[in-house]
Amino acid sequence: MKILLYNPDNGVTRNFMPHLWMFLLQALTPPGHEVVLIDGNAQPMNEESIARYVREQNIGLVGIGAMTRMIAKAYRMADAVRATGVKVVMGGPHVTELADEALGRDGGPRHADAVALGEADETWPRIVEDAVRGTLKEVYAPVDDFGQERKPSLQPYPKIPWDKIKLEQFNLLPGILYPLLKRVGGGWGTFRIIPVESGRGCPYGCEFCTVTGFFGDSIRFRTNESVVNELLLLKARAREEGGQIAVFFIDDNFAINVRRTKSLLRDIIAANAQVHWVAQISANLLRDEELVDLIAAAGGKWIFIGMESIDPANLADVKKGFNKPGEYAVVLDRLARRNVFAITSFIFGMDNDTPGVAERTLKEIRTWPPGLPIFGLMTPLPATPLYKRLEAAGRLTRPKHWQEFIPFAMAHTPLKMSIDEAHNEVRIGWVSSYSPEAIEKAVDSLNHKPLGYRINIFIARLCFRGIYFSQMGRFAWVKTMLENRRTIVKLIRQGFEGGLHAAVPPVATRPVTEQRH
Repeated sequence: MKILLYNPDNGVTRNFMPHLWMFLLQALTPPGHEVVLIDGNAQPMNEESIARYVREQNIGLVGIGAMTRMIAKAYRMADAVRATGVKVVMGGPHVTELADEALGRDGGPRHADAVALGEADETWPRIVEDAVRGTLKEVYAPVDDFGQERKPSLQPYPKIPWDKIKLEQFNLLPGILYPLLKRVGGGWGTFRIIPVESGRGCPYGCEFCTVTGFFGDSIRFRTNESVVNELLLLKARAREEGGQIAVFFIDDNFAINVRRTKSLLRDIIAANAQVHWVAQISANLLRDEELVDLIAAAGGKWIFIGMESIDPANLADVKKGFNKPGEYAVVLDRLARRNVFAITSFIFGMDNDTPGVAERTLKEIRTWPPGLPIFGLMTPLPATPLYKRLEAAGRLTRPKHWQEFIPFAMAHTPLKMSIDEAHNEVRIGWVSSYSPEAIEKAVDSLNHKPLGYRINIFIARLCFRGIYFSQMGRFAWVKTMLENRRTIVKLIRQGFEGGLHAAVPPVATRPVTEQRH
């Protein structure tokens, strides 16, 4: 049987990084089946084109995974596939919490023939076998013989054949950047970010987060050897292709067990398995100087930090009091001294936010080393404690906001500002951080570093501005490059005058619209 695994975009903005679930399920598919992967963020499709693809390629089963921000598009694509007579299985955090919605049991239309609840590592092979026999069930849940939920062990971990998988659709570099990157050398004709996990689960239980509910509050880890071997495989592929590959560790808190993380980083260094990588780590864990030393030595280049707010009252409200705003500057300086930079995420529209929160936050950000600040709105995702609290208080304005995805639009009423005021705060954050002047200032702040670091922050800022600003077509990219021509000319001139003294670290990308931790 030929199987299509499809990850949708949300129809408005695109994610820059492929999702691990497709590659993992491909590796877990029983022998004798051909599995094709399509990520709508990299290979755009509409309902007509996916239906045509399914017919022309003789697809026998389609698996669709989606988070809340993508679920409306996922449902439309599933409907188009089912109209061809092909069965659709849906999974992911949203479907796990709202299985009845996907199956049409809530009074709405049916979108899926079957749903996979929770982590599908163990249920996916059974789903494929049932589909072949024509005995597909409606619901597949990872439970033990007593009906209790069972989380899959990550030992042993499926071997994903990164040396053989087709990755052409995931080249992230717009063609318009080639002339600049040609000066860099080192195979920058292609650049891909590959998702890798070293563990699952998070014990923190932040109010707005979906992770603890989906993956659980106990942490499961892969063996160090398994992670190291995967990095070595990716490193060898990059060397063979003469391109660039970076890794995004998708663990929701890569250093949640600091002792274990240090052990893994030491093994990466010992095996010479360093690749440029990005990881998500909460600020409280980055107090450890030895950990930060090891991060830098093991290839870490960007750390995603969910700061959320500079207001301790806000952090306490959402059960994230372990974040200490007074420590943010120290943590970021500690990273920057080792040439590791931060993606700092902020949420506006929290209960203690008032008009002016963006400028107050920006005032702090301007005192920090240059990084990638991103701004979103507090969003009540299904089944989270936040959703339940706001629903009970009658504060939801769009109880099923996912059915019509609108980027950067609130779905509830804030306490101390209006919805329009909250939207304006987010706009101020993005405009102030990603204007040509702001980008130039960030680049110039690294004039004491080798040119490669300045090119890195420039490309990263250009890519990240696309999270908020329309930047999906060639014209939009040309316009963006023209707006930033002053900085581009400056970088090219510096390249000719002094050459590069260090390789360009990887551009790191992450979506902002799905809050996780």
